[in-house]
Amino acid sequence: MTPLAWDLQQVLKRNRDGSRGTQYERKKLLMQFANDIHKLGFRGLRLRNLRQKHLVQVLALWRNGDPGHRPVSAATLKNRAACVRWVLEKVGKSNLLPNSNRALGIDARSYVPAQSKAVTLTQDVLQRVTDSHIYHSFRLQAAFGLRRSEAMKIQPTWADRGDTLVLKSSWTKGGRPREVPIRTPAQRDVLNAAKAFAKTGSLIPARKSYREHLMTWEYQTRRAGLSKTHGLRHAYAQRRYEELTGRKAPILGSTSAKALTETRKEQDRQARLQIALELGHSRSEIANTYLGR
Repeated sequence: MTPLAWDLQQVLKRNRDGSRGTQYERKKLLMQFANDIHKLGFRGLRLRNLRQKHLVQVLALWRNGDPGHRPVSAATLKNRAACVRWVLEKVGKSNLLPNSNRALGIDARSYVPAQSKAVTLTQDVLQRVTDSHIYHSFRLQAAFGLRRSEAMKIQPTWADRGDTLVLKSSWTKGGRPREVPIRTPAQRDVLNAAKAFAKTGSLIPARKSYREHLMTWEYQTRRAGLSKTHGLRHAYAQRRYEELTGRKAPILGSTSAKALTETRKEQDRQARLQIALELGHSRSEIANTYLGR
């Protein structure tokens, strides 16, 4: 472990802000930060000696990449910058990084992928999943567009309200409760199977903490060849768009929103807002990431 990584771990131990999932992700991003600082040649650097020049170089590495690093998306860059800001605030060095992402040349809202990132949960993929809790979480994530943490923490029996899946604030990002419609027999089958398995509990085994089960999730994800299951949310969004508009999403090759008639544009706007809300976002623009423009 590098000296900077050790210093960052001490800050994390003293400041357990946010949910366990947030803490876990923050630690991963800050260890990535320490590792990249080390690779840039700043070996032996301590947190107390961190300067703006170090931040400038690591941000450039993330944004532009090099032979050993692929450039990261604007959304990922925004998340990493937020973690760095968090730790700088904890150690009284907030002045090293501007509060505005725009000042750093980051505008996550403008990011639209060039091609679909949707992933389909096939039977072949599911057959590689050896943990029953993860198996049902994967299926719920695909059927209802859940985030990873939501698909783990959910108590299927409690969440089932007949025609709606209700998500508690303690399961969701930002503590925002939400509802997702139960529209199809396939969704009902997935939910009923999860209820029968979990009974009145969640999809985290009683003997495990969230963090321990997250390690199992990551192992099972690799075993199943899913890379990141966020692609299941992309697939959900694209299915919903076609249901709501009768057209495939622009990212799948259909007409862009700009080229639609006024009536169709309004339909497109309403569909994007509905999908954003079902995915747990408050702005319809976020749907561009899943649907294209």
